[in-house]
Amino acid sequence: MSAGSSYQRDQEAAAETEPRSSLGCRRDCSEPIMTSMLTCSDYLLNLFELLAGDGTSEQLAQVPVEARTQLPARDLHRVERAGKLALRLRNTLDERRRHESELAALFDTAGDLARVRDPDAVLRAIVHRARMLLGSHVAYLSLNDSRAGTTYMRVTDGCVSALFQQVRLGMGEGLGGLVAQTARPYATPSYFEDERFTHTDDIDRAVGDERLVAILGVPLSVGGSVIGVLYAADRSTRDYSHDEIALLSSLADHAAIAIDNSRLLEETRHALVELNTAHETIREHNSAMRRAERAHDRLTDLVLRGGSLEDIAEAVADVLGGGIVVHDEDGTELACAATDSLPWPGRAVRQSRNSGRSVPWRTNLVCAALAGPELLGSLTLVGCHEPADADRRLFERAGVVTALVLLLRRRTAEAEERVRGELITELLGAGERARGGLSARARRVGFDPEGSKVVLVSRCGNADRERLASTASRYVGQHSGLAGTHGDHLVLVLPGTDAGSAAQHAARALGTGTARPVTVGGSGPVEGLDGIAGKYEEACRCLEALLALGRAGDGAALAELGFLGVLLGDRGDLSGYVRRTVGAVLDYDSRKGTDLVKTLRSYFEHDTGLSRTARALHVHVNTVAQRLERVSALLGPDWRSPERGLEIQLALRLHRLSGGER
Repeated sequence: MSAGSSYQRDQEAAAETEPRSSLGCRRDCSEPIMTSMLTCSDYLLNLFELLAGDGTSEQLAQVPVEARTQLPARDLHRVERAGKLALRLRNTLDERRRHESELAALFDTAGDLARVRDPDAVLRAIVHRARMLLGSHVAYLSLNDSRAGTTYMRVTDGCVSALFQQVRLGMGEGLGGLVAQTARPYATPSYFEDERFTHTDDIDRAVGDERLVAILGVPLSVGGSVIGVLYAADRSTRDYSHDEIALLSSLADHAAIAIDNSRLLEETRHALVELNTAHETIREHNSAMRRAERAHDRLTDLVLRGGSLEDIAEAVADVLGGGIVVHDEDGTELACAATDSLPWPGRAVRQSRNSGRSVPWRTNLVCAALAGPELLGSLTLVGCHEPADADRRLFERAGVVTALVLLLRRRTAEAEERVRGELITELLGAGERARGGLSARARRVGFDPEGSKVVLVSRCGNADRERLASTASRYVGQHSGLAGTHGDHLVLVLPGTDAGSAAQHAARALGTGTARPVTVGGSGPVEGLDGIAGKYEEACRCLEALLALGRAGDGAALAELGFLGVLLGDRGDLSGYVRRTVGAVLDYDSRKGTDLVKTLRSYFEHDTGLSRTARALHVHVNTVAQRLERVSALLGPDWRSPERGLEIQLALRLHRLSGGER
């Protein structure tokens, strides 16, 4: 049980024996004895009662004064001495009570440090307790800024001036600056009259704005270093005692602990954040490494299995989550995955080639596919121009893999081109005994030696020879044909039966690939490998005819050149010309038993005059007109044109010379 409870019981027991007034009530111990028949013992008892009842020093001093009129000198001396002792005891009790209050405040502060996690709340509580315990008008706390070499206000209590709350003190300036610099407490009863401090206009203006006069400052120290100052200040003159300085210093120690704990806590939190960041970075790095490893294995497997550029594009698009477009070195699109076609980003490709890294283009990312300094092609990652570093490295690694595939394709194409070129050369000059071996070699490069085929010829200029041959090689590769140079000519042998259509298509494709007009002469069809040499000669004549007619950049077969084709073409194909020109009329006469061919020949022999033709045939002019209308239905409405008319006359004469007309 506490000492306070025991003391209370003793007081209550003593109260039972206290003297009573004439009315039977206990005497008020806080009042001096006012009876004329009092003894020395009564005055002494009154002193004890005042002490026990928390009487004030003024009440204790009043007892000897009253005793002077009631007691003899000897007893009065005893009462006066007892009064002095009572006053000393009262001061001692007050001092102890004050110390108890201070200790309680320090214990409360220590408890706050243990319980409260908010350092600002602890500092506010310390500053408030300092103000209350010292009975000051104002209390505040400042912290040092080592970088700026100043000390600034951190917490205030009782301050009303915004200027004072925002003031900064240089080291050594003012009372606080001196405390922060020397690590010693300083007190002044009158700040403006104290010359120990370095007064500055800013500090004096702020102190004056707060109307402060007396100031006490003690250092906040951690590990021998001053981190700030704790102040108590009054708006009137005051001398601060050593006990008050010691009390404020104790509170400052607690404040320093709170600040240091806050620093340690912040460092711990920062360390945890850095640790978590490092952990996350390592996790992301490991994840990126595993992802890169899987992507590398996937791309390597595709290359080893002979995967196409389409396979590579699909794999990269799947890994990076964006569209992929692959172009060759000339800007021709080779593959596309998870996106629509895009124009060739030529400028970005050149930048990537020069830097060796991927570069942004519009909202995309472009990477050149290089073999050393040689540009083989490019990759475009669609819709992702600022990827993460790991994704950028993956994309650039995909560029290396793409370059490898393009290089393999080029080497394969070059080898196949040599084989196809050798086949063309040997087909045009080989005898029958060697053609058996050629058939087997043709099959190995994907060419069917048995089926119908057409022969196309174009002329190679020295400047365009390599580019035209490369374009032709890609073209015949798409159509399972052969291509090669023979003398000054580029020769293509393609599966098919329509030489004219094949020549036109090839002229357009080769012209697009070389960005120049390419003229192609065609011949055929021909079965097997026999006859290719002859069709080559015919295609060459067709090419010369096209150039002579001013049809550069066009493609055609001799059969499409009319009588000029007959003159330049294979002499053994005269019947074919007749059939192509007037075959419909011949078939009609054969089916119907008519003689439209004779009518046509007579029509041209009589200068296309209807009357003269009718007299020569001994029929009415209307009959001739009806027969010619039937010819129009069979040959088309333009058969009377000069060009068609010339071709028809030539066909009719060849038909007659061959004995076909009865």
